[in-house]
Amino acid sequence: MKALVFTDVKKMEIEDIDTPKVKPNEVRINTAYAGICGTDHALYNGLPGSADAVPPIVFGHENSGIVAEVGADVTNVKVGDRVTVDPNIYCGQCFYCHTDRPELCENLSAVGVTRNGGLEKSFTAPATVVYPIPDDVSLKAAATVEPISCAVHGIKLLHLTPYQRALVIGDGFMGQLFAQILQAYGVHQVDLAGIVDEKLKRNKEQFGVKNTYNTTRDAIPANYDVVIEAVGLPQTQEQAVEATRKGAQVLMFGVGKPDAHFEMNTYEVYQKQLTIQGSFINPNSFEDSIALLQSGKLDVESLITDELSLDQVEGVLQGKTKVASKAVVKVGD
Repeated sequence: MKALVFTDVKKMEIEDIDTPKVKPNEVRINTAYAGICGTDHALYNGLPGSADAVPPIVFGHENSGIVAEVGADVTNVKVGDRVTVDPNIYCGQCFYCHTDRPELCENLSAVGVTRNGGLEKSFTAPATVVYPIPDDVSLKAAATVEPISCAVHGIKLLHLTPYQRALVIGDGFMGQLFAQILQAYGVHQVDLAGIVDEKLKRNKEQFGVKNTYNTTRDAIPANYDVVIEAVGLPQTQEQAVEATRKGAQVLMFGVGKPDAHFEMNTYEVYQKQLTIQGSFINPNSFEDSIALLQSGKLDVESLITDELSLDQVEGVLQGKTKVASKAVVKVGD
């Protein structure tokens, strides 16, 4: 079968590989769509993702498809079901799994990172991470459940109430997702800061954002109860802390370089009684994410700007092909 294989750092090849065999507790899925995200960029360039990707491996940790085969012990899905897959597989035995923090699992494995994922015609996953999707959620939208779930996990780490004013820094796909999800969770005012005027205008006119700031020219007021940093650069991380009022919460969601640092005024953290929270992957967030899609409170298909074929993926990861917001790969028929 056809697969896009990561063969070495900064090198991918389209190859014919064997269709994977299904173990008793596994499901084989014919891929419909696979999303491309920042983690794939990092892995392609030899940087760590949620776990290390050792070539040869097939990327594609954001995906949707149709169940083609189920193992003897599988009861939650059947052949023909439309599904999406939570890529993260926890060991269930380490200290963090035993203390209800599986996202910090010391033996984390992941579909599309440590085992073959959705950038191939058919892939397998443990039944425990396979989720049926409702008939009124498209397969294209379902390929974004994984990034939605990462945002939902970050939201769950915060204490949200309707009176709050929230600011999202970053007008990429994840920042725009956060702007919609915060509203879905009842925050009455959500503002967005970024660098692309067209995106900022669209979020204000179409997605309910109240105020926008272009960070190349606009000052951001220091009056936010919740600030979500969805870029991962030191300058935007500093902006996130500076945009807070007393008692605020800052979610550091953007993925920075492993050796990056940012500066902050520690007295301000003390005096404002700030909470600065990291957020890693997406434990127990798929059901909420699917429900948000089904409710209509999230419009992800409007944020999917590029539909690729397998032979176009490497150009995106190299940076030669630009993506306006979010790219998905159409793998299946």
